[in-house]
Amino acid sequence: MSWNPGLEPHCPQAGELDAIETQIIPRARDLGGFEVRRALPAPARQMVGPFIFFDQMGPAEFLTGNGIDVRPHPHIGLATVTYLYDGEFQHRDSLGSNQMIYPGEVNWMIAGRGVTHSERTSAATRAGKSSLFGIQTWVALPDHAEETAAKFEHHGRDALPLLEGEGKTVRLVLGSAWGAKAPVKTFTDMFYADVVLEPGAGLPLPDDHEDRGLYITQGTIEVAGEWFESGRMMVFRPGDTISVRAGENGARLMLLGGETLNGPRYIWWNFVASSQEKIEAAKDAWAKGDWAHGRFHLPPGDDHEFIPLPD
Repeated sequence: MSWNPGLEPHCPQAGELDAIETQIIPRARDLGGFEVRRALPAPARQMVGPFIFFDQMGPAEFLTGNGIDVRPHPHIGLATVTYLYDGEFQHRDSLGSNQMIYPGEVNWMIAGRGVTHSERTSAATRAGKSSLFGIQTWVALPDHAEETAAKFEHHGRDALPLLEGEGKTVRLVLGSAWGAKAPVKTFTDMFYADVVLEPGAGLPLPDDHEDRGLYITQGTIEVAGEWFESGRMMVFRPGDTISVRAGENGARLMLLGGETLNGPRYIWWNFVASSQEKIEAAKDAWAKGDWAHGRFHLPPGDDHEFIPLPD
């Protein structure tokens, strides 16, 4: 989930192929019966374009009465992106947003100077068995947007561009690619797409973005004569012409990338910033817990608990 349970995430060593700048094998974390696989940040790559955090959530099955409960927690300097393949959960934030998210939709929450949110399985969903499978990412904000006011956008599946044909289905979640443009308002050029390939189907990566990568969620793909299984992220050299082809059982991918930022970012817990001073200021504000008058507020309707600042 978008609460980062590790202060300094660690990932296994990355490998390289001629056509691939970096290959990342995420490390799995068990968050109390719910598995998360984190691909970014990694030792060899902090970001792909502006994407600085990338988690595969599940797949997970929950018995009646169970689900996820990510208590209210803060963010600065980033935008969270939630996209589900299966299942549903409820988002609440300090702006007053109260939004269910379902497969094929997108939640885009701009933290800017500061926002607080929670993510939980709703009471209605807990009434029976449920499942959850999806991807959650953070997009680091450029310098000029770090202090912007927080904002939340939700777009249903019908609002996201859908490109189909020749054995491929591409839903554009963020940014622009292949001549299409998603409705979410972003601060830099980027692309983020859910791609489903039938067996043997191929797809060229966009060639008009500075940084490009992909993550395999299901199946296998071929890149430059090499085969790769699910649970892999690959980052490609700028300017190279890259195409992928699905294996005999097809594949599902998330493609991501875009314009790189003007420098690396500091990342601590749920905070991302261009300077350590901004991180320290956010830590101090959350530790004070002045929900009525301080920098952070708790989400209306979910303000009885919160995740304390880590030691």
